[in-house]
Amino acid sequence: QVQLVESGGGLVQPGGSLRLSCSASGFTFSSAAMSWYRQAPGKERELVATISSSGGSTNYADSVKGRFTISRDNVKKMVYLQMNSLKPEDTAVYYCYGVPYRYWGQGTQVTVSS
Repeated sequence: QVQLVESGGGLVQPGGSLRLSCSASGFTFSSAAMSWYRQAPGKERELVATISSSGGSTNYADSVKGRFTISRDNVKKMVYLQMNSLKPEDTAVYYCYGVPYRYWGQGTQVTVSS
């Protein structure tokens, strides 16, 4: 019954913005660090961002620093990824990941193209 469901992906033009959401259930969300990963065609899955259980600490891949922001709402059991200044190289399937539970969502497609 552990479940992570991503939403918010889609097609956006370079320079645009998108917010991804991940809805969590079936585990103690407020005790779990959460991450966003992405995987582009032909590439390894890449860690994009991580947020601590309380939301007090965040880490980002160098490729997205200054453009992406990870956040969470422990009441709603949601984690978000705000993506700004999107580039074509951000095109990938984005996955929500529960760090201590080693549990993946199904992913949501983000395509950045003119």
